[in-house]
Amino acid sequence: MAIIDNDMQEHSTRIFLVEDHASFRQALAFMFEREGEFAVAGQAGSLAEARAFLRKSPLGFDVAVVDLALPDGDGFGLIAELSSRPDVMTLVLSASLEPSRFARAVEAGASGVLHKSAPIGEIVDAVRRLRSGEALLSPAEVVEMLRMVSRRRQEEYEARRAIEKLTPREKQVLMALGEGLDSKDIAEKLHITVETERTHMVNIL
Repeated sequence: MAIIDNDMQEHSTRIFLVEDHASFRQALAFMFEREGEFAVAGQAGSLAEARAFLRKSPLGFDVAVVDLALPDGDGFGLIAELSSRPDVMTLVLSASLEPSRFARAVEAGASGVLHKSAPIGEIVDAVRRLRSGEALLSPAEVVEMLRMVSRRRQEEYEARRAIEKLTPREKQVLMALGEGLDSKDIAEKLHITVETERTHMVNIL
């Protein structure tokens, strides 16, 4: 974690970078610092470092640029913490193309989301647009992302309900199937006949 305690211009947009790839983070910091309106208030390479910065930093910041995939976990909880701070915006970067991850980030409170392959100049410009009050996502996109999260949660709920209906033996068969075992291997592992294993599979399906 790095805390930059230099003289920041009074009207600078203060940036907090949370990114585990040091070379990429440093390139981002360089690009922000070369622009007169930005100053990098701090950097972190993990959730632990980010939270330590939030506890200890005497300086505030205006925009957090957060990578979703960090060494000690995903950034959704951190995004929620940041969004609870007054006047702080969060721009999320993700190497994943899964729309559901972008949707979860928006639900957690992200002000905008970008794929990590975006040019660094585009990331800097996105922060500039956020600070000027421009929305990176249209209201329709936000609504669709929140609907996606809702659908995903409903599917997960239904899946949990379905699994709860299985007998203990059927759950064992399902877990063995998840390990990549075929019918014969499952039967041998659970000390049952192949015919019994197939009966369990039919019930599970």
